[in-house]
Amino acid sequence: MKTVLLIILFIWGIPSTYFRSRFRKIVYDTNDWKINIKPLFRKEIIGLFSNLYPENNQYIRIRKYYRIYLIIYLFLFLIYLSYG
Repeated sequence: MKTVLLIILFIWGIPSTYFRSRFRKIVYDTNDWKINIKPLFRKEIIGLFSNLYPENNQYIRIRKYYRIYLIIYLFLFLIYLSYG
C-alpha cells in the first residue's frame, strides 16, 4: 500500500511545476522562465495566504487552484506518512 501511495504522490507532484510557475509569474509580475528556478519564497508565501492583488481575477483564480492542489498534496503526504 505504501508503494502505491508513493506512486500516487509522485504522479500528483508532476503538475506542481505548472501551478507554481503560473502563480509565481503573477505574484512577481514577470513572464521570464527563470522565475521558476529562483528561490524567491517570501512574496510567494504572502501571496498564497493573503490577497496581494484583490482586483486581479486571474491571480485569485490561480491562487485558489494552487491552494486546492497543495491541500490535496498535503493530505496525500500525510496519508503516506501514516502508513510508515
